[in-house]
Amino acid sequence: MIKSVSYKHHRFPPEIIAHAVWLYLRFPLSLRLIEEMLLERGIVVSYETVRRWALKFGPTYARRLRRKRPNRRDIWHLDEVVVTISGKKHWLWRAVDQDGYVLDEVVQTRRDTKAAKRLLKRLLRKQGCPPRRMITDKLGSYAAARRQIMPQVEHRSHKGLNNRAENSHLPFRRRERARQGFRSAGGLQRFVNVFSAVRNLFVPPRSRRSARATHLHRLNAMAEWKSAANIAA
Repeated sequence: MIKSVSYKHHRFPPEIIAHAVWLYLRFPLSLRLIEEMLLERGIVVSYETVRRWALKFGPTYARRLRRKRPNRRDIWHLDEVVVTISGKKHWLWRAVDQDGYVLDEVVQTRRDTKAAKRLLKRLLRKQGCPPRRMITDKLGSYAAARRQIMPQVEHRSHKGLNNRAENSHLPFRRRERARQGFRSAGGLQRFVNVFSAVRNLFVPPRSRRSARATHLHRLNAMAEWKSAANIAA
């Protein structure tokens, strides 16, 4: 059962809490900028309070958001990006589908076949079915992991084909700069779990859409966000 949202013992209304968390997760804003934006609306709240709200309520909101239904005709684009935490390299492994929807992300200290296998196993467990095709860059670990985990799936390995996965890292990089980095691998994993769920909700699929369709998509996304936060639409 999905955990319900409780605002008990919080002196601010749920609408203000949910709005502050939305600002933090949706836009590349620092906590101090969000504090200033709320102050302009007459809401006096410290940036540290906004940070605590995001840590407490963000994961709950993300779990209550609807996820895209898996399809055997999906195409998985896999890529990894280096993140330095306390002077040590970590790798954020990410999988997105043909529409740019983030399927999964996992922070690891390795960039080898073992790490690639872990990503594929998580994907199969979460999606419930293999994709029609898997696209990666030239890193040999992907091919080795695919042969062991899902040998029947077509694999294309070419840097030019994987722009979708590489471009999916750009919003994360902007947030990384706004946050001035991450203090721990666990903190990074918790952040991307919530950040990507919110981005999946608000960013329209990668297809040609009219301005009206995009507008309606965002209105529906906001209504779902308010539903997940358990506040009136």
